[in-house]
Amino acid sequence: MQSISLLNLLYMLPPLILVAFYYYIWVGKKTEIALATLRMSIQLIVIGYVLTSLFNTNALWLLALLVVVMVTTASLIARRNIRNKDIQTYFVILGAIALGGTFNLALVLWGVLDLENPLAPRFVIPLAGMIYANAMNAISLCAERYEKERENHDSEKARAIAFKASMIPQINSFLAVGFVSLPGMMTGQILSGVDPLIAVRYQIVVMAMILSSGAMSNILYLMYVTRKER
Repeated sequence: MQSISLLNLLYMLPPLILVAFYYYIWVGKKTEIALATLRMSIQLIVIGYVLTSLFNTNALWLLALLVVVMVTTASLIARRNIRNKDIQTYFVILGAIALGGTFNLALVLWGVLDLENPLAPRFVIPLAGMIYANAMNAISLCAERYEKERENHDSEKARAIAFKASMIPQINSFLAVGFVSLPGMMTGQILSGVDPLIAVRYQIVVMAMILSSGAMSNILYLMYVTRKER
């Protein structure tokens, strides 16, 4: 696969600077894009070294630690846009992401892929990253929308609106994939020389697990908050 030099990465700075400028002018937050970009870069460099070590050693304790870090961090990020940030809400989000995401991860690793070693880090980490990140985004949209809808509707109506809104990105992706877009995983496999028909099978698995993990996390969260309000 074609390597990217560190110098060539700088070509991505001009569009980021343009976005940061308008984000500041329109939203009023001067450093958010810059800090997010810096954090993204540092996190990816760190995880690059961690994954290199993990792939070389196959240490189960390090694999488990990395998955725990993924889930706890995703849960912290998911609650950043909601008003209620107490510890109970955090644990509800944590439980929803952990249960909904881990179920789908186990299903793919032990069922769909039929691997000789389902706990091989090169399979677990990329799949876990996609699943937990998607569950994080879905539950973040869901929780934020539910809070706003509760100002004008009862819990059941707010739940329906929030659940539908949180599913829009995933459903749109299902409708657009293939004709409108080639998703990242499929594109990466094709660029690395994998047969497109094999890449398609993997992408179907990824799309299904992404929708299911996000939806199941939302269902668990909404079931808890609506039952709590009764």
